[in-house]
Amino acid sequence: MAPRQMTPTRSSTIASFLGLQQSTVGVLVMVVLVGMGERMAERFLPIYMMALGGGALAVGLLQAMDNLLSALYSFPGGYLADRIGTRKSLLVFNILAMAGFALVILIPTWQAVLVGAVLFISWSAISLPATMSLITKVLPQNKRTMGATMHSLVRRIPMALGPLVGGLFIGLWGERDGVRFAFGAALAMAAVALILQQRMIEDDTPKPASSGDTCTLAPEKNPLKLLRMMNPSMKGLLVTDILVRFCEQIPYAFVVIWCMKVIAEPVSALQFGLLTTIEMATAVLIYIPVAYLADRGTKKPFVLITFAFFTLFPLALLYSRSLEMLVAAFILRGLKEFGEPTRKALIMDLSPDSCKAGMFGLYYLIRDVFVAVAALAGAFLWQIGPETNLITAFVFGILGTVGFAVFGRDLPVAEGKTIGSSR
Repeated sequence: MAPRQMTPTRSSTIASFLGLQQSTVGVLVMVVLVGMGERMAERFLPIYMMALGGGALAVGLLQAMDNLLSALYSFPGGYLADRIGTRKSLLVFNILAMAGFALVILIPTWQAVLVGAVLFISWSAISLPATMSLITKVLPQNKRTMGATMHSLVRRIPMALGPLVGGLFIGLWGERDGVRFAFGAALAMAAVALILQQRMIEDDTPKPASSGDTCTLAPEKNPLKLLRMMNPSMKGLLVTDILVRFCEQIPYAFVVIWCMKVIAEPVSALQFGLLTTIEMATAVLIYIPVAYLADRGTKKPFVLITFAFFTLFPLALLYSRSLEMLVAAFILRGLKEFGEPTRKALIMDLSPDSCKAGMFGLYYLIRDVFVAVAALAGAFLWQIGPETNLITAFVFGILGTVGFAVFGRDLPVAEGKTIGSSR
């Protein structure tokens, strides 16, 4: 009798520790399937576009568009989640991504890639506010960082394996056909994810806000009104986050080109996929221990360490001219995820109860509008010289990290709970 009772007890204890419930598991399944298909193809888009005749400016435009769309989609994505609930909003988002995959498969031109990217490249951005809102709804205050961590951790599984499989596709069928086959697999996985998420995620009809809530009864459509409700601590985090994302996005689209085309000992597509797997494996190993500590203490140290790792990566990449050195650089890149779930949980804690998804989306709207400029500037810096691109990114990282160290607020869990519940 005893052994039969121990297994479910242990399982429920582990699930509780990790913040797993039916709805959150449904979201995680979606993240794996859609993310796996997306990462098999999306990570090699710069190489694919160049194979189709696009140049450095086209690659820079793609990355700038990714950031701009991430910004523009974040707020409507959050508003829609507040308006119709997570399950219905995710249905809409998945259908849009599938349409983008289909367009790239059917029309093999770099211009079609840009058009299809409008529909699929910002899937993560448009679905993230809904996902974070669901985590906040179903998990208690002291499990929100763990919930955000599980989302980030599971999200790294397709980030790790997707490029590896995508690199294998390119090795088998070439840069053009290999990427198109990868998009075909992405379309199939997204279809499966759509079915499963609708069955597993519970219907979360939005409840009217209480009379004392800062938000109106209906989710707020006007981002300017939401901006006035943004907590000062969140505004400080936002400014420094923008500077650090400049550091990340200036070289982001060109990392694959640096590794496969520029350095003295270029790597193959499969080796680059392996580097990405190493990066994501590093992130996965640190996620849960950091979340456990962050849920029990202050959040600033974790975010600050994350900003420092963001800053160091471009400098490490600059001096990485072989596969062995690139392995070390990509381990460092994986460590930049150290406090990312903590930052997301902090944003949700600082948001009003009835419009958390909208406020989360507004944060990303403001951040990514600015960061989109950095991505486009990265293309011009790359034309001056790859080294110029990487050094400029490093300087922006220093500004953001030092700024947060000096001006960032150290917000305890208890204060986050008070702010989140009193608004």
